[in-house]
Amino acid sequence: MLRAPTRDPALRLTALSKSFGRKVAVDNVDLEVPSGSFFGLVGPNGAGKTTSLSMATGLLRPDAGRAEIFGVDIWADAAHAKTLIGVLPDGLAMPERLTGRELLRFTGLLRGMDPIDVDRRANELLVILELDAAERTLVMEYSTGMRKKIGLATALLHAPRLLVLDEPLEAVDPVSAATIKVILRRFVRGGGSVVFSSHVMAVVEQLCDHVAVIDSGRVVASGPLQAVRSGQSLEERFVSLVGGHTPEVGELAWLSS
Repeated sequence: MLRAPTRDPALRLTALSKSFGRKVAVDNVDLEVPSGSFFGLVGPNGAGKTTSLSMATGLLRPDAGRAEIFGVDIWADAAHAKTLIGVLPDGLAMPERLTGRELLRFTGLLRGMDPIDVDRRANELLVILELDAAERTLVMEYSTGMRKKIGLATALLHAPRLLVLDEPLEAVDPVSAATIKVILRRFVRGGGSVVFSSHVMAVVEQLCDHVAVIDSGRVVASGPLQAVRSGQSLEERFVSLVGGHTPEVGELAWLSS
């Protein structure tokens, strides 16, 4: 179903900040995700991506700043904002002693969905994500890739306007990854918006039309993919923005036979 366009960005972060003790994880981040975009979020390990997304989706309270989903403040009106988003966070905790189908039914009823709609959508998601064969398998027995897929299914179940996905393809087999890419592209074509965090630059280039680079808790580049790339591959541009050390001749010589 096509969604009506909106003037509000899908996600807007304003002066968002978070520290853990003396460690500044997110430092005054400003970021805007256009409605209807497939937005990639990249950065080195420890750059603040997961912390930023956790604050943006109501999972972690910021020290300062504001996060809005289609103009709705995630902290001032959490109940409304969370109806608009589907979230696959890093290290998603789930009820371990439910099957995948039971988890989807539990999630849907918790959101107040009609039980008939929940069962119909759950069945479609389980089939397309190839989890229907594990009908009686408890979530605690799922592989890492299966957990990613059932987590994505819970995020999609209520047909949100915005998906926020932290490393959704990590540990997912190539066939399932291809299926997930088709689902996400279809979601965006239908008027949805996606924020997609990944370390795999080739996947971000393949899927995303906008991208932001975060380093040391700050946004160092953001905008349409081609503008951020500046004539380079995304990987080359990423390395030039965040730095990094390429071994010189003679370094690590002890690794050579």
